[in-house]
Order: sequence, then structure tokens, then C-alpha cells
Amino acid sequence: MSILRQAHESVQSTGRIQQRRRYLMCRPEHFTVSYRINPWMEPAKPTDTAKAVAQWQTLHDTYLALGHEVELIDAVPGLPDMVYTANGGFIIDGRALGVRFRVAERSGEERPFMDWFAANGFEVIEPIEVQEGEGDFLLVGDTILAGTGFRSVGDSHREIAEVFGREVVSLRLIDPRFYHLDTAISVLDPVEGPGGVEKANIAYLPAAFDDESRRILEERFPDAITVSDEDGAVFGLNSASDGYNVFISPRATGFEAQLRERGYHPVLVDLSELLLGGGGIKCCTLELRGNR
Repeated sequence: MSILRQAHESVQSTGRIQQRRRYLMCRPEHFTVSYRINPWMEPAKPTDTAKAVAQWQTLHDTYLALGHEVELIDAVPGLPDMVYTANGGFIIDGRALGVRFRVAERSGEERPFMDWFAANGFEVIEPIEVQEGEGDFLLVGDTILAGTGFRSVGDSHREIAEVFGREVVSLRLIDPRFYHLDTAISVLDPVEGPGGVEKANIAYLPAAFDDESRRILEERFPDAITVSDEDGAVFGLNSASDGYNVFISPRATGFEAQLRERGYHPVLVDLSELLLGGGGIKCCTLELRGNR
């Protein structure tokens, strides 16, 4: 039985809604760790580019096998972190807000991503404030959860609210290992589905946030999965979901069990080599919403 047929039959039995997604990815053919801009990066430790490409290819092929569409942006020599496409922009309804990286090492990625969006029919908005795309902005239902504390600045939350006309909820990260919001929150349920979806849901790592942000998350998402520090530390929350299949690290065993208990289908994909650069499954996956 194919992985796509298995997923379809399981969706029918659990009531979870699987939605087709369209993703932007970048083959890590130039991946290496030559500088340090987050606690995960150790330039003195060797990286295996061929292994990174092979692991990335498994993720890419798994998305396709489960019925999702994957677009590719060409890797640029000298920009080893382009593989982390989630940091390249934020897209809703065919509008693409570009990024302005806080760190100089990644600033060269800004124009290639905006050029790709424009060439592929998206309306491109050049940002004013420092922010790092879907790394710090997550769409949950009609609301945008927005991270700050390490990379994206607070004023970018005002800017994204103006660009997309959505409610924006600010959350502050306090642990430098979880420097982007998508390392500490996973959006599990679809934005919308047949007949509408009453509420979206998330999983998150409480220890990654300050007290006020935890209060907000507890209030807005009372049914959320709270993940252990052990699973957070292996980037278990840096995951992608189509509403039923949740693509996670195989090392996040506790989170895997929690997902199964809630009726989700964990799909285990090992990106251990790309974690050496401080990225995981979600970092390598930018959702393209709208424009066709």
C-alpha cells in the first residue's frame, strides 16, 4: 500500500483533515557551517554536504509522496543557509512579504527570495523592519503568531499586521537555542477545510517563552500539546503539518507519542546534518499560500 493511500485511509478513520500544501524548498548543495549565528552552529565541527542533501531529498520526496506540491529555488554559492527557506518570506493569499535579516551573513538571501516570488506570480512587498519570515511568523487560523526576542524586532509585528490585515499576537522567546518562533511552536491543524474549521491548534515548548507569552498561549490554545524540554532540544517542534501528517524529527519520541494520542500521524524524517546549522524540517519548508 502506498504512503499516500495509507494516509488517506487513516484520515478517514481519525477525522483529522489532511490538506494539500504547496512548499518552497532549496537543495542544500552549498550547505556548510562556516560561521556562528546561533548556538547550534560550530564552525570547527565538520559538516557533510552530501549527507545534508540526501536527508533533505528524503523530506522533499516524502512531501511529494503524500500529495503535496514542492517548488524549488536555486541555491546560490556562498549562501549556505538558503536551504532554510522558511526564513525567506511570509506569504498569505498570493502576497509575499520579503525579509530583512538581523545578521549580515544571511542578508544576501533577501533579494533571491523576493526575485523568486515575483517571477512566480506573487505580489512582493519589500519589508522595512527587521524580521525573518516564517521563522518568526506562523499563521494559525486567521491569526498570525509573531516571535521576537532574538531575530525579528517588535516593530515588524506592526508592519506584518498592516501588510496582511490580520490579528497579530506577539510572543517573546527567551532561550537562545530557540531563536525563531518555528523552533518552539508547531501549527498542527489546517487553516481551513471542508465546511470550515472551528479552531486551529498548536504544540509548543513552554520553557522557550517568557511568563506573559506562556499566559497568552495557555489562554488562546487550551487544547495545545505542551512538549517536553527533551523533545524541544532535538528540534521536535520545528515541524510541518498538513492537518493530519506531522513531519517531525525521529528523536522527538515523546512528541511523536503525544501526536498519535491526538489522532495525528507522525512522519519521521531525520535532518540531523542540517540541525548542525540550526535548522530542521520547518526551517527547510516555506508554505506558499495563494496566487493560483
